[in-house]
Amino acid sequence: MYLCFMIFVTGGTGLVGSHVLLKLAKKGENLKALKRTNSSLEVCKNVFSFYNSDALFDKINWVEGDVNDIPSLTKGMQGCEKLIHCAAIVSFYASDADLLKKVNIEGTANVMNVALASDVKKVGFVSSIATLGRNSTLGMVDEECQFKITKLDSNYALSKYYAEQEVWRASNEGLDVVIVNPSVILGPGDWKKGSSQIFQKIHSGLKFYTAGSTGYVDVVDVANSLVALLFSDVKNERFIVNGANLKYRDCFDRIAVTFNKPKATIKVTPLLKEIAWRMESVRSYILGTKALLTRETANSAMTNSSFSTAKIKEFINFNFTDIDATIKKYADWFIKDLK
Repeated sequence: MYLCFMIFVTGGTGLVGSHVLLKLAKKGENLKALKRTNSSLEVCKNVFSFYNSDALFDKINWVEGDVNDIPSLTKGMQGCEKLIHCAAIVSFYASDADLLKKVNIEGTANVMNVALASDVKKVGFVSSIATLGRNSTLGMVDEECQFKITKLDSNYALSKYYAEQEVWRASNEGLDVVIVNPSVILGPGDWKKGSSQIFQKIHSGLKFYTAGSTGYVDVVDVANSLVALLFSDVKNERFIVNGANLKYRDCFDRIAVTFNKPKATIKVTPLLKEIAWRMESVRSYILGTKALLTRETANSAMTNSSFSTAKIKEFINFNFTDIDATIKKYADWFIKDLK
């Protein structure tokens, strides 16, 4: 029997989840975190170590399991009153469509169902700006924008949209929920995966830029906003978390300057975009590797989207980290990890 309530976190070995665990550990919360048997703790350990919090890492109670393993979820949520669901697959490869469905949609449904059957009172969920209808919205995107499927929406976007619907279903069935919809997350995960690879690509000498734009946010802000909402009286609301709206070229130039690397100089035209992802597809097929550029990522890089943060500032008076401070912090971190 537990003497005090605990918080259960899924996805704790990833970029967002590791920062959520750090924030909760610094608050002195009792933690349990889901970990797949073969997943590495290195990202999470490195995050805690960077902030001189190695001792706090040792206080995490890791539960081996999976979002598609009901018994492990039941065990993890035993004695927990709060839950933060960060676990998800981020992929823009057509071949991963079934995996996205299995983990992001079915996994989220499982997490919500077990939460409803347990003593969990409130859930925080990491969604995405991809669920906000950015490809079907003219002008500034906010939380009231409705998702409409377009040819520009990726399998990832669809999986996160349907995952979010599972969270809203749980809300309708009596579970208090808060949802954050982050823009492109900048942070120090695996530098070769996800949004963290932006730093690796630019440090290696990125030559191309597109005319598109999107939002960027510090992973610390994602974690801090989610934890703040979880411990607030706010419930059954979703919030965009976005530090800055920037052109891709502007963001890439800022990172290049921080690295003291040449800025990208070749503009990607619509024709060049179509040629590029097809050539990359052929190259990856011949070499038997994952394509560095897909049709989905190529299309996304050509679109222009801006995101409003008025709602989260109104509800909890949340202020975001200056984007240049974010870029410098993670550029310096990347350089340190190279040594």
